[in-house]
Formats: sequence, C-alpha cells, structure tokens
Amino acid sequence: MRVAFLPVAAVELGDAVAFYNRQSEGLGFQFALAVQRTLDRIAAFPDAWPVLSERTRRCRMRRFPYGLIYRVQEDTLLIVAVMHLQRHPDAWRDRVPSDGP
Repeated sequence: MRVAFLPVAAVELGDAVAFYNRQSEGLGFQFALAVQRTLDRIAAFPDAWPVLSERTRRCRMRRFPYGLIYRVQEDTLLIVAVMHLQRHPDAWRDRVPSDGP
C-alpha cells in the first residue's frame, strides 16, 4: 500500500521530529521510527482502528502521545494528520471533504 501525507500532515511530522530532537538528541529519530511502525500496523490492518468519521480512522502511537489520522483511498493510505492527542483533537476535520450526503 502506498503512503501519502497531506502537506499539512507532513509539516506536523517534521515539527514533531524537530521538537523531540530539541528535547533529547536522537529522540526525533525514535519518533520517526515510531511513526513508520504505526504506518506498518495501519497498512497491515487498515480497518482495525477506531472510526472518527465514515472514511477516517485514527491509530494511536504506542510510545508517543500522537495518533495518525488517515483514510484509505484505493491502494493509498492518506495521512490526514499527525496529531498530538492532547491538542485540538478535531483540527483535522477541515482537511478532508465531509463524509455526509
């Protein structure tokens, strides 16, 4: 499955990696590795994670207080947000079309 990030989600990922690197050398690398492992889990079981809307799900990361909010579109895993779970949990909603009629 191909993985694509919305531009704003890619910025969130970069910001989080930079933040953790400022906290401790190498911690940003560990965060990036945790993101990759989370992507691998999602790709293996895309329907296993909690539903946030009709087409959007969230998979929580194991070590860090983040979740990857995503949609599966054909053969692509679209990352909508790399979201800190204690900050504005609904901020991603305006990034994707509404699921409603």
